[in-house]
Amino acid sequence: MDRHGLWGILGGTFDPIHLAHLAVAEQTRDALGLRGILFLPAGVPPHKPAAAITPSEHRVAMVESAIADNPTFRLSRREVDRPGPSFAVDTLEQLRAEFPDAPKRLFWILSVEALSGFITWRRPERVLELCRLAVVPRLGHAAPGAGWSTEHFPGQEDRLVFLDGPELSDSASRIRRLVSEG
Repeated sequence: MDRHGLWGILGGTFDPIHLAHLAVAEQTRDALGLRGILFLPAGVPPHKPAAAITPSEHRVAMVESAIADNPTFRLSRREVDRPGPSFAVDTLEQLRAEFPDAPKRLFWILSVEALSGFITWRRPERVLELCRLAVVPRLGHAAPGAGWSTEHFPGQEDRLVFLDGPELSDSASRIRRLVSEG
């Protein structure tokens, strides 16, 4: 990330990264006029059992390979290099320390499916102070009703941006299952 323009952050386990991740990143970049997308593999995802996750160095290598040909995509090792659980709020606090205007410039990209669990994230209100959420469609998952943002995050409703676009269906868990089935 550099000191200019708007940036998106696409965090995740990326186990494995797949075409839907790349498509979402490109669609979000284009829809919001972002300068680039920061891919942020989680070191220790707090919502997933560690035993079921590919080692971080392999996941980082997969992301590096997948984004290598796109000059607007960047890899960040912040979470894989930091000990302990990978909480978005900690990463955003680090970014704010480096880039004081980060809350005006950052969009955390997540699917409407992931948004349903956002209220369980560590300090979600602080996350919304440190960035805006760019919420993308996901096949089989309806967007929350108009009052959801007000109910859960009163006064911060403008920090959530719901994007239109194709509802992508690939998931890393489905890909892992298909690979294991041969």
